Amino acid sequence: MRLVTTPRVAFLRGVADEFLARTGRGRVIVAIDGPLRSGKTALGDDLADVLRERDLAVFRASVEDFHRSREAQAEYGPDTPERYWRYGIDESLLQRTLVEPYRMAGSTAFVTRGFDLARDAWIEPKWRTGPADAILVLDGRFLLRTRLRDEWDVAIAVDGEPTDAADRLAYASSDPREVASIVVDLADPAHPTRGAAGGAGDDDGPADEAWAEAAGTRPEAD
Repeated sequence: MRLVTTPRVAFLRGVADEFLARTGRGRVIVAIDGPLRSGKTALGDDLADVLRERDLAVFRASVEDFHRSREAQAEYGPDTPERYWRYGIDESLLQRTLVEPYRMAGSTAFVTRGFDLARDAWIEPKWRTGPADAILVLDGRFLLRTRLRDEWDVAIAVDGEPTDAADRLAYASSDPREVASIVVDLADPAHPTRGAAGGAGDDDGPADEAWAEAAGTRPEAD
């Protein structure tokens, strides 16, 4: 179904044109990173809709649905921003249940949610399959960190400075705007523009929401 053309939709169509021209066929993963409450979840939802209007098979997932439980995080020490930055996300769960099986295509099943953050409980997995040609749009903090960035075919960063302590640690280690191939400025969400920062070349490759902000309080969703 054709979307109503707004400045935001028109902008995202241009973003889609840009990366689809170089990703080709097969299973593609688009990762969207950015600071806490920067609008990356809504951006991922809208980008997925723009891709679906082209009759592409599109799946959505958010890193906040692959958290470690509070009990599991406690094994890594006191509740601090650094602990959350390093260990808040269960990257093994993300890889085993979503990224790796999604990459295998064929009849291999994958899940797009593994953990319920609000209930601090595991989710009964709903295994999904898809065609050989498909796009997964994945959003979340820390996706463009050094140990994950090469997993993604397309790396998008939402422009903006980090405001909470965990984000500041992440940006000091690796600013996602500097490794992303596309940087989006959402200062005016209805009229997004290309960000001035970042700009990793195509050959460089692409490089959650949490319980804790700097003081350890749960953030609102993007």
